Amino acid sequence: MVEVSIRELKSRLSEHLRRLESGESITVTRRGKPVAVITRADEEHRPAEQSVEQKMLELVRRGVLVNYGGRPYIPKKLVRLRGKGPTMSEMVLQDRG
Repeated sequence: MVEVSIRELKSRLSEHLRRLESGESITVTRRGKPVAVITRADEEHRPAEQSVEQKMLELVRRGVLVNYGGRPYIPKKLVRLRGKGPTMSEMVLQDRG
């Protein structure tokens, strides 16, 4: 296992990523004290690609979104708002006072 400081990790990141890919582990230190251990990600630990629908259903399961029945509606084309003026979150905050 290799020990590297945060500064060295940042400055030589590509080299350290190659070491991780070859199976080595890296201990990251701050002022000489270990703060993290980085290891290679196996296929089983990599997040699987999810569709938008799967992500929304996960948010419903976690209680972040509320589903009032049926499958979530996913528009075919996402709309990006443009223009001047406050954002929606700014309007909500202003309305709440």
